[in-house]
Amino acid sequence: METVTFAVIAIFVLGYGLVSKRLEKTVISAPIIFVLFGIFLSGKVTGLISSGDHVFIEIVANLTLILVLFIDASRIDLKLLRKEGDLPLVLLSIGLPLTIIFGVGVALILFTGLPVWEAAILATILAPTDAALAQAVINSDKVPVCIRQALNVESGLNDGICLPILLLFISLAVSSEGGQSTSYWISFTSKQLILGPVVGILVGYIGARLITLAVEKEWMSCDFEKLSGLALPLIAFYLAEPFEGNGFMAAFFAGLIFGNFAKKVAKPVHDFGEAEGSLLILLTFILFGAIMVPRALEQINLQIIAYSLLSLTVIRILPVTLSVAGKGILTSTKIFMGWFGPRGAASILYVLIILKEDMLTHGELIFNVSVITVLTSVFLHGISSVQGVNAYAKRLEGESSDITEKMKKVSEMPTRGL
Repeated sequence: METVTFAVIAIFVLGYGLVSKRLEKTVISAPIIFVLFGIFLSGKVTGLISSGDHVFIEIVANLTLILVLFIDASRIDLKLLRKEGDLPLVLLSIGLPLTIIFGVGVALILFTGLPVWEAAILATILAPTDAALAQAVINSDKVPVCIRQALNVESGLNDGICLPILLLFISLAVSSEGGQSTSYWISFTSKQLILGPVVGILVGYIGARLITLAVEKEWMSCDFEKLSGLALPLIAFYLAEPFEGNGFMAAFFAGLIFGNFAKKVAKPVHDFGEAEGSLLILLTFILFGAIMVPRALEQINLQIIAYSLLSLTVIRILPVTLSVAGKGILTSTKIFMGWFGPRGAASILYVLIILKEDMLTHGELIFNVSVITVLTSVFLHGISSVQGVNAYAKRLEGESSDITEKMKKVSEMPTRGL
């Protein structure tokens, strides 16, 4: 990219920051504005960003996914999750698999000729939710804390859970289409799914102990305490690669272990990483609007639109409803939780993994459907967040509360912001 492009992006980020608080309670969310700005920078409008900037795009995408996986995992308190995580655990253990299964079924119906493993790849790309696209929901006192926390924890863990599933489906799809033997892909995938987490766990644990010790001994300055939040996921990622483990999974598990074994020092690490991660996510949305959206819009059709809308409604809401069945939760709460499962940064970054693979027969279709679904989600969930919260709060006032005393006592964990 040209120097002027970086200057324009920097000025835009500053300009948005100056009015960001005023915009928080409106229907115009940060992702909407940054995607529109990306479209403005695209080759279709100003041409300040072109599809040829692939090196920059890959660097931003990799850094974003590494940091997002680490920070998302680090904010999950496993003890609290075991004690109070009834709702998020059923969303992850039942709702998430059902979302993928329903997504596969709808894809096979709408896209004739799409192999089952590639349909599974599409469904998995679009399964993770992104709480940052519905901040008005996650941060609103009008929404019961247990509902906010369920959506928050779900979005913090489902991107890390979906990643190994996605890698498995990619291996199955590639092996079924020829090329390397099935035994090769079994061996490759096994190493990715096992060695990546092992490296991540070791880096997270050793890093947690070293940083805690250095802080207690007053050897480590506050600035470098925060910077460790950037160093650890990068160490995990690049140490996993030589062992043929998956670096992204290593970053996720490093965050999970670090956040739970370094609680005394995790907050500054989390806060700094959150700020850096937010900037990278916003850059991702700019690149999404500049490069991915124009390409997908050129090939949009009724089947893609139908799948996108079904992905955000039936494919999401029905699994949520089934997963919380028997919990005594009102229909309005089930629909609210189901609707506010927006698709965002994780899906964008997973699509880029698919593009890098470049081995799938229907990779372009998967790309187009994923991009249109995320684009639709950015606008629909952004616009509906504030009004959705108000409508849900009013609905709760008119009905006997479905929030039990046990659910009311749920503790809050840090949320991902923008």
